[in-house]
Amino acid sequence: MLTSALPDHEDLMQRIARDLIDSYDEELELEIEDRNIDGLDPASGAAIASTDKAARQAYFKELFRLQGELVKLQDWVQHSKQKVVILFEGRDAAGKGGVIKRITQRLNPRVARVAALPAPNDRERTQWYFQRYVAHLPAAGEMVLFDRSWYNRAGVERVMGFCSDDEYEEFFRTVPEFEKMLGRSGIKLIKYWFSITDDEQHMRFLGRIHDPLKQWKLSPMDLESRRRWEEYTKAKEIMLERTHIPEAPWWVVQAVDKKKARLNCISHLLSQLPYQEVPHPPVDLPERVRHADYLRQPVPANMIVPEIY
Repeated sequence: MLTSALPDHEDLMQRIARDLIDSYDEELELEIEDRNIDGLDPASGAAIASTDKAARQAYFKELFRLQGELVKLQDWVQHSKQKVVILFEGRDAAGKGGVIKRITQRLNPRVARVAALPAPNDRERTQWYFQRYVAHLPAAGEMVLFDRSWYNRAGVERVMGFCSDDEYEEFFRTVPEFEKMLGRSGIKLIKYWFSITDDEQHMRFLGRIHDPLKQWKLSPMDLESRRRWEEYTKAKEIMLERTHIPEAPWWVVQAVDKKKARLNCISHLLSQLPYQEVPHPPVDLPERVRHADYLRQPVPANMIVPEIY
């Protein structure tokens, strides 16, 4: 049942439309390479107010600047053989995937990789709970971004009844020691919780329902989590209270505004690591070797992709 605190229909539709424009921006970010964004328009062709356009331009410019710093961070991690783990937690539709995409967008996937584990299979359910996550931890010179993590036990497993009370309590006894052990082994662990409001999650779920390109993001579990908002809130509060330790503190990202959340999270991440720019020797493109007897063979016509564009 919606309460009077929720926006009216017209306001809701406007917010959904803005969210769709944001999704178009996401695709533009993957395509734009020349950093010239002065003429950007949304793919929808919708009119954008000059103030909104200026804000979007400022966002892109700052995003590109931060992504340049992330490249420097990547070089430093690789050069100095660092081991970095970054956890991203939050409610469904909180924007975790969006910031992970912006962080890794221009990085080498061999250095910065994403671990997004599915639900455990029958064999994994019989293992030590942390075992399947350990397999994805970084070696020297690597960063691993966990799109959800071992904190599933404190969240979805607790709320949905996928673990027993004993397993739940054992998790809280083990996780501080586990994370301290990671630190002693030389792994830098950074934990982010993306925080959104009830109203904002409601709007984002509606946006996914009405956007054919995003409907795949909605699972029956997501819809059930919407119904159990308060139970998830209680689980989150207990999780933060019992696992916020000096060796691995939680950092809460205010994520109602997705663009600000991305910039704030990336900026904060950069501040957590003492990276320095790694000098590289100048790159000289060698001359191509040419042989007088070389003859390029034609490609058979039936192997060529039709040029319909």
